[in-house]
Amino acid sequence: MKDTDSSRFTRTGPDATGPYDDPEPTGPSGDPGREASGTPTESLFGPGSQFHCFFNDPRWALAVVRATVLEAAHPQIGAALADNSSFVVHPWRRLSNTLVSLQRMFGADEHTRQREAARLNRLHTRLSGTDARNRPYDAMDPEVRAWVVATLFESSVTMCRLSGQPLDQITMERLYAEFQAFLAALGDEAGHLPPTLHEFWKYYDRMVAEELQNTEALRIILFKLFEHLPAPPLFAGLPTVWATGRALAGPVIGTITVASLPEVFRRRAGLPEVPGAQTLMQGAYVTARLARALPDNWIRTENFVSLLQLSPEGDGPCAEALTTLRARVKRAGALIRLITPVPAQQDSTGGTENRRSARVFFTEVLDQTGDGYLDWPDLAAMARELCSRLDLDEPEETRLYDAFAAWWRELQAALDSDGDGRVSEEEYAAAAPSLAGPALIRVAEVLFGVTDADGDQFIDAEEYRVLFRKGFGRSVVDAGGRYSRSAFVRDFLSFMSGRQRSTSYDPLLSDA
Repeated sequence: MKDTDSSRFTRTGPDATGPYDDPEPTGPSGDPGREASGTPTESLFGPGSQFHCFFNDPRWALAVVRATVLEAAHPQIGAALADNSSFVVHPWRRLSNTLVSLQRMFGADEHTRQREAARLNRLHTRLSGTDARNRPYDAMDPEVRAWVVATLFESSVTMCRLSGQPLDQITMERLYAEFQAFLAALGDEAGHLPPTLHEFWKYYDRMVAEELQNTEALRIILFKLFEHLPAPPLFAGLPTVWATGRALAGPVIGTITVASLPEVFRRRAGLPEVPGAQTLMQGAYVTARLARALPDNWIRTENFVSLLQLSPEGDGPCAEALTTLRARVKRAGALIRLITPVPAQQDSTGGTENRRSARVFFTEVLDQTGDGYLDWPDLAAMARELCSRLDLDEPEETRLYDAFAAWWRELQAALDSDGDGRVSEEEYAAAAPSLAGPALIRVAEVLFGVTDADGDQFIDAEEYRVLFRKGFGRSVVDAGGRYSRSAFVRDFLSFMSGRQRSTSYDPLLSDA
């Protein structure tokens, strides 16, 4: 492939993607675990790292969105996202899991980092296939993994420049060494990312100019996800308030993200040029920079993740404040409905009706990827979320995946009437089956087993909280204050086969 012009070492203007101001690089050596100064690998992680500073930086939210778009523009990554990811239906769940993973990988504890790297590698091993044009993709491809890391690094550099605080060369070198060490921690050999920062910018230019495409996943993120973003659990039951805010913010976020992408890619991909977009984009980055002056506990990523996971039925320390806030927001929502044309939406968890139709259950619970069909990626997404909540290692993780795989084979045999290898909403609704077959019972039993961490054949209060992120409900515990295997299996089957609404299981599999 033809290389880009390597004689340019400095970029200016709003479409620049990174400074090329190092004609004689002083960056990291070929060893991704050391900087030029000989800093050991261990110091590239933890509280003293540059990444740790960015992790709680409000600007980094914009950078992560931008990096995700650049990842989705890679043909292999775009295909993997389109086929396997639940990011369209469950974006907040995906974001929360990603932030937790990055925090583990860049934390100070080496054991936690190794354990998380092993988990990510197992997850990526399961993501392979062919796209709509019969081109193979593989999430374990080292070149693909290198591009994911490259987008995070470059977008971090770009966020600083666009907010008016460009990184100096030494800090940039340090940050690049950290991301190289991140890739090395995953077990990837050196060389898939260029060894020096000077060479990285040429690699990045070539990828943008020659490899990236206007993929389906990229179009979904830019033109569907932001404008149809589902409400997080915190705003469940407040559809009017959420729809009003989304109608204003969604197009703005999309416009800002497109404007921040490299100009050469915007032209090749035919992305729209909105008048004033560059000014809006730079204003957003500057505003995010100014937000760093807020109190630390307001902008800490851990607090943001906890906020995403709050639900109306939660019982944590913030529950009372959340209940009060929701009551006030509902009153505001009633006022909004009076003065705006935003149509009211049905609250999927409210009302006295405790059952839902087969079609609603299919959409809200079974179709995890949001493509209108039930197939293996949907059940794999369920298994992935449950493994993530329970933080499982091998072999428990594989046991749960295998149980879901057996359930998929059972569903396919029973419901795939046209033999196309997937189950449509119409096929599911027409059959309206009782799904409590042997394979689903096995899923329930395996899920109980991996949740029952101490193996005493009961789920205690702490084990329950790990899975459901809330305390025991009075209706699930026995006289001894424990959740028995038989009760757990009964409740799980009632939810999955009878389409019974549940304040515990609904958030587990259907929260955005």
